[in-house]
Amino acid sequence: MTKFVPNPLRTAALGAAGAALALVAAPPLLAENHGDHAEHAMTEGEQELAELLEGRVAGEPQRCIRTSANDRFRVIDETAYVYGRGRTIYVQRTRNPDRIDDKDALVSRRFSASQLCRLDTMTTIDAHNGFFTGVVFFEDFVPYTRVEDGEG
Repeated sequence: MTKFVPNPLRTAALGAAGAALALVAAPPLLAENHGDHAEHAMTEGEQELAELLEGRVAGEPQRCIRTSANDRFRVIDETAYVYGRGRTIYVQRTRNPDRIDDKDALVSRRFSASQLCRLDTMTTIDAHNGFFTGVVFFEDFVPYTRVEDGEG
């Protein structure tokens, strides 16, 4: 009696072929599902940011922003960091916004005490126990300015 022993290379090749086929078939299926329901696909964080930006207009992205101890810093889970208050606020979406967690503390190693820049080294630590939780890679800061009645 001969015992059947699967060939690991053949099994891996079949698995890879199946995965490739699934990727080819998936985009049309995803496109059909996103049609009229795009507005319902916003995450909780995206909804919170949209409410915060209501009545504001996006400006030209900036590599650095001026900072002061009195400015507000807000974390919107899996979406963005928001800096500033008043007429203009700055939104920092980062390279990996899905990793933004309001339970983490942002630690910066800045080149300038009065500016926050795209190239500053940022890490996150657990706010409760101080353990390192990740690295943050900033993108440009996008200013959003409140539009007063009669403007724009």
